[in-house]
Amino acid sequence: MNADKIPDIIIGRLPIYLRALQRLADQGIHNTSSQELGEMIGISAAQIRKDISQFGEFGKQGTGYSIPFLIERLQGILKVNRVWDVIVVGAGDIGHALARYNGFVNRGFQVAMVFDSDPNKVGQKVNDLEILGMDTMVEKVKQNKIKIAMLTVPASAAQTVAEQLVKAGVKAILNYAPIHLNVPKDVKVQHIDPATHLQRMTYYL
Repeated sequence: MNADKIPDIIIGRLPIYLRALQRLADQGIHNTSSQELGEMIGISAAQIRKDISQFGEFGKQGTGYSIPFLIERLQGILKVNRVWDVIVVGAGDIGHALARYNGFVNRGFQVAMVFDSDPNKVGQKVNDLEILGMDTMVEKVKQNKIKIAMLTVPASAAQTVAEQLVKAGVKAILNYAPIHLNVPKDVKVQHIDPATHLQRMTYYL
């Protein structure tokens, strides 16, 4: 399967399906239907069937989906059937919150290192992780073959840091800085700007 041929909007819905399936599994439920999933997450049953069928045939007419099987397949498609090491760059409020957040591990990720440029922060602890200096970042990321970074630095520093991350071999950046990053085509960036989402919502108020 060529990953680039699947529209990104569909890939974006798969984690939503996976989260809903895991909630059902936690309740001891073994089978579900596209109708039931759709009611849980507010997406039409037809859309769910269409999205999932992009990756093969996972359900049977009349009996629906086996939840453990579909969870396993979606985890495989999203490559979260393993635990990915992630770094946090920027040990401010958001960086601290991300490093402390314990909801990543059961979704396929663990924060392995935290970096900051402030000498007053370097050496301090966030949970069990010691904050490391930015001057060691490229070397440590290369050594540990880390592919994913969460970027929580100020907008003025974000592009420079992103370029260092790319140089270190990072292929996926979750960017909390309110600025667009210019990176090579083979590096994926997801922008998380809460103010933008708030502004989008206030249109409807």
